[in-house]
Amino acid sequence: MGLDDALIFTRVVECHSFTSAAATLNMQKSTVSRRIAQLEERLGVRLLNRTTRKLRLTEVGQAYYERCRQIMQEFAEAEQAIMQLQREPTGLLRVSSPIEFGQLFLGGVVGEFMRRYPAIQVEVELTTRTVDPVEEGVDIVVHLGRPQDSSLVARPLMSSPRQLYASPGYIAKYGMPKLAEELSQHRCIHALVDGSRKWHFLQPHMSVPINPVLVVNNITFAREAALASAGIINVPAFIAEPCVAEGTLVRVLEDVTLPSSELYALYPSRRFQAMKVKAFIDFVIENLEARQDVQVEVEA
Repeated sequence: MGLDDALIFTRVVECHSFTSAAATLNMQKSTVSRRIAQLEERLGVRLLNRTTRKLRLTEVGQAYYERCRQIMQEFAEAEQAIMQLQREPTGLLRVSSPIEFGQLFLGGVVGEFMRRYPAIQVEVELTTRTVDPVEEGVDIVVHLGRPQDSSLVARPLMSSPRQLYASPGYIAKYGMPKLAEELSQHRCIHALVDGSRKWHFLQPHMSVPINPVLVVNNITFAREAALASAGIINVPAFIAEPCVAEGTLVRVLEDVTLPSSELYALYPSRRFQAMKVKAFIDFVIENLEARQDVQVEVEA
């Protein structure tokens, strides 16, 4: 009885009308009105202020509605989770990703995922901006770096070591630096992730100020500029190692250690994870495991 009344009350609030709520519940308007009155009598409070033209929640009604809405959502998710145990992923999957990861890796993965699960449709946004999956209705946000929002589930995807690279042409003209400190005197290309004009090293433990000849917010762009001998870049290995294999880039200061670049899959914190979300993240990790230039983070 209590759960039924909570459902009726929630529907009345969301429809802003007894008549509309009754129609969606396949009930008589008089029945809905009577059940709300009985609910208020049982609770000993007024939940709704009614006029001939509108409904307005009381303060206690607003608090009760928020709790009822949460209960209804969890109930719906429980049913969805059980039904999805017997189904393959279906429906629309919305994904947001950093531009470089999307261009170099995610496009092929999405194509293969859709071939495996033909009932899935996918929308992908490649962007440098911060995306809020709750506010924007995005199922999965691929996020560079450890996320700050503790209300989201953050599943580690991979870690890629960073390395310094330059073209053979640049090295022939400007020489190969021997120490990290010498980077201050070199032409550097800064793929900007914050406002700092320093490159940070774990080994040796130090920060080196740089005077970049080029600043850009896209590491693929930075790599292309390095290929044209514009300067030295500091990028994740998976961006530049294919060029090293081709001989168009060389590693600089190979004995130093830089912080790794980490990628996470973010999605709203829910008790039940949608089948399409879990299947896609598992598929991404499965494909990342085949690469040699990244370390896949296995979820505990």
